[in-house]
Amino acid sequence: MTAASGHRGPPPTLFDGYAFDLDGTVYLGDVPLPGASETIGRIRHAGRAVVFVTNNPLHSAEDYASKLRSFGVEATTNDVVTATHALVAYLTAACPRDRLLVLGETFLLETLSAAGFALTTEPAGADVVVVSFDRTFDYGKLLAAYRALRLHGARLVATNPDPYCPTPDGGLPDCAAMLAAVQACSGVMAEAVVGKPSTHMAAAVLDRLGVPATGAAMVGDRLSTDMVMARSAGMAGVLVLTGATSPSDLAAAEASVLPDYVIQTLPQLLVGAPIQHNAATARERRKLERA
Repeated sequence: MTAASGHRGPPPTLFDGYAFDLDGTVYLGDVPLPGASETIGRIRHAGRAVVFVTNNPLHSAEDYASKLRSFGVEATTNDVVTATHALVAYLTAACPRDRLLVLGETFLLETLSAAGFALTTEPAGADVVVVSFDRTFDYGKLLAAYRALRLHGARLVATNPDPYCPTPDGGLPDCAAMLAAVQACSGVMAEAVVGKPSTHMAAAVLDRLGVPATGAAMVGDRLSTDMVMARSAGMAGVLVLTGATSPSDLAAAEASVLPDYVIQTLPQLLVGAPIQHNAATARERRKLERA
């Protein structure tokens, strides 16, 4: 169901599954974006699969699900895929017994420890340096990462490539800023950045959706993550202009990151594909809710 490249208006039909970015797409900071809850509700009511995906590793899937519910958006823990999920999956496959030196906040440290990884703060004891969005990042952490990588041969992995996280007051420096500092001083490049647009994140999203990539849409506000992942995974890319990407950014973008469709706000998802009330679909939904 993907369209040819190039920017255009709303999708003309409904997709079988939708992956929604969160910050800048469904909400901005702690404020829901206009029409988001109603639009997602109507898509669910039509029997389409919905998951939520975020590169933000600061909170748990349940935290995000709870936040969505507070905005009137139906969501469970299993509906949310985060960069932390992709990180745990990658590390489990690539280096399950390695010791990790983590540049991240408390939640990430606790998550990795709970997943069975050995953590260290000693550069000489680290096999892998993990860099994440970290609001406590400082020179001490940079020095430890530098020594682990440059002096002791550790590998480097990062959670996400976002330069900043959208907020109502202009944004916060994100993982890419910390990763750039670490790479610049150590000379070591990350072997994997596991959040969007990586294949690791795409695989996790499609697995949760349970539909083929050709029947799925990635809806988000960033060209370099959301739209690139959509294109590389074979999903349709729907760019919404409520977050990180402005019309001028879109006009100046390289062809390799262009979306299939462009909408101003989430309700426009349904402009070209109005949902018809279907009694059979409603009956099936009620059966599932009673099960």
